[in-house]
Amino acid sequence: MMIDWAHFTPWLSFFGGILIGLAAVILLLFNGRIAGISGILGNLLQRGAKEKSWQLCFILGLMAAPILYRFSHMIPTITIAANWITLIIAGLLVGIGTSMSGGCTSGHGVCGISRLSLRSIVATLCFMTAGFLIVYIMRHIL
Repeated sequence: MMIDWAHFTPWLSFFGGILIGLAAVILLLFNGRIAGISGILGNLLQRGAKEKSWQLCFILGLMAAPILYRFSHMIPTITIAANWITLIIAGLLVGIGTSMSGGCTSGHGVCGISRLSLRSIVATLCFMTAGFLIVYIMRHIL
């Protein structure tokens, strides 16, 4: 593996991580809720769900951030080397995994680990291990 030193941004990544953690802490302190994106989106889409206003603001903020970023920075060109069928299957598998583990990487990885939740630590280890294995298989075996 080679690091693209010309485009390596450790400080931007560091401060981005700080902002994600700060947003999770603010949501927990002021709203008593975990910043798990799949749970927030799932609750927002349910009929009769309560507290839709903050959930809608949270999701709109996630969508607005890259749009606002675009005004101050050039957005890199993204190339996805997969066909639509592969992307759909991958999305379904992520959805199934999210459902089975009771949360997504943001809920378990950011919020759960910071609360020292054993369940979240195990779930995040499973997410990461599965990701490493799939990348290895797809790049080096297939």
